[in-house]
Formats: sequence, C-alpha cells, structure tokens
Amino acid sequence: MVAIATLSGIAMVACGGGSDSTSTSTSTTSTTSTTSTTSTAGVLCDYSSSLFNSSPSVNATATATWSCSSTLRSLTTNGLPDHAVGTFPNVSNPNTIASRTTSVSGKLTPTLTSAVTAQSGPQAPMGYILNGIKLDPGTAGTCDDTGTRCDPGRTVGAWNLEGIGGAFNFGTDTNNAHVQPDGAYHYHGVPEGFVTKLNKGQAMTLVGWAADGFPIYARYGYTVATDATSAVKVIRPSYRIKAVPDAKRPATSLLPMGTFTQDYEYVAGYGDLDECNGRSGVTPEFPKGIYHYYATDSYPYLQRCVKGQL
Repeated sequence: MVAIATLSGIAMVACGGGSDSTSTSTSTTSTTSTTSTTSTAGVLCDYSSSLFNSSPSVNATATATWSCSSTLRSLTTNGLPDHAVGTFPNVSNPNTIASRTTSVSGKLTPTLTSAVTAQSGPQAPMGYILNGIKLDPGTAGTCDDTGTRCDPGRTVGAWNLEGIGGAFNFGTDTNNAHVQPDGAYHYHGVPEGFVTKLNKGQAMTLVGWAADGFPIYARYGYTVATDATSAVKVIRPSYRIKAVPDAKRPATSLLPMGTFTQDYEYVAGYGDLDECNGRSGVTPEFPKGIYHYYATDSYPYLQRCVKGQL
C-alpha cells in the first residue's frame, strides 16, 4: 500500500507507510589515539518498570528491566512506552505501536576514545531510554536535488530529511517520537513524557544509556562541567544552521534551511557539547566525572555518533 502526502506541492511517497530506515550502517570518521575507562557499576543496575499504559494507541503493559553482570549492562524490554503518547496511526505516520521483545547488552565499563563512530538504522539504535524505548534520531527520508521529489521512507536523492525541526511532518508526538513500520515506538529527540514522569525539575536527569555504555542526560547540566556546585542550566549543542546552503541543495524558497541533515554544521565551542552531543564532567551519579551525552532542545537533539568503543 502506498501513501502519498504533500507539502507545498512536493510529492512525498511513503512505501509501506514507513518513515525510518530499515537498514543498518556504521562508519568511523576519525582514528583512536587516546582511551580512558570509567565503570558505571552500581548505577541503576536494578532499574525495572512494569506499567499499564492506558493511552488508546498502546492499551497494554509496558515493561523494561535492566541488570548488570561484572562486565555488561543488559536490558530486556517489550518496546512499549510507559507514558502518554500521541495518536498512532496518524496522517503523517500510518504505523501502529506494537510490542516487540528486545534484549540488548552494553559495556558496564565503557571506554572513551578519540574516535567518532556514527551508526544509524533500527538495528543499530544510538541507545535506550530507561523505559526500554530506543533512540533512533535519523530518518531514511530523502529529497532529490530539485526538492520536488521527496520520500520519507527511502532514498530518492542525496538530501537527508530531518525527523523533527524541519519542513516535513513525520507524525511525531509531543514526546518527539513516532512509530516505525514494524511497530517500534522510538524517540527522535528529548523523551518529554519520560522526563516529566521522573519529575526532577531543572536538575541533571539521567534518562538512559548510549550504545557505547556511557550515560545520557536530558536537557540540563552544570554550568561548569567539572563543578557540581555550579548552577544548572539548559545545555546547548554546538551545531548551527549553515549561513550558505550546500551546492546543489534544493531551493530554500521551497525547503527552508533546517529541513536536511546537511543544513547543519558542527562548530567546536559554539555550545557546550562536542560533535556527538556529549562532554566529560561530573554528574549526580558520577561525582568523580564521566563522559556523558545529552538529549537537547535543538539539533542534533540526540547524539548521532558515539565516542566510546562499541
């Protein structure tokens, strides 16, 4: 079944009603020169949740259980969210949330390197929130050079569509999440419903674990990364929209800047974080310091790469 939607006269063809990639890719963009390790043992190793979600789009019990061995942090989840969600299917995301039992493991003692490893696709999520929902910030959607042909679910050109913050509506709810064709509910940005559920206010809030084993925090961090007595503030990523569009980009009059991944550039020192939306510093759970990632209010929203060994 083929669904067609339009935006400003642009045809969008969604084959199978999907909006995210069904393939996996990895790439290393720099080489390792230094390493350091930090144990996460004893931090949320016994986190477990089982909660009936009465949202009409779920209407089932969401489960997630974390455990730790001497070397691994493991998760078993049925992939259902434990907070209120939007309506799925919807006009821009014609997929139904489904239970999907998943078991994954990561390093209990992650190793920080100078390598930057990018990975994408449903089989290689950037990490998992404590409630068992995966982080998959990219999309498979693309446009051709003219910008008149765009497909939210597959490659028709070189210009990669952004899931949130761009010109296209991917049917995300107020949690910055939507559903893949296989029924997997997943986040593209700050998991607002889960953050609200934790109810920590304007404080550093550990919300999940990245694919390399390092922790993920939502929105807030210390003004001085190494000083837990410094004020807490909204953490800013170090990406900005390019002043000049890339060559051959579709016309900005048709698709404004911010529509494509290629519209953004990393500028070291522009914000608080590195190119993987992370930094080293102290946190409430790691008072001696650790490398950690952030879910942020602006691009890249979630880390698009990791600094730890996979």
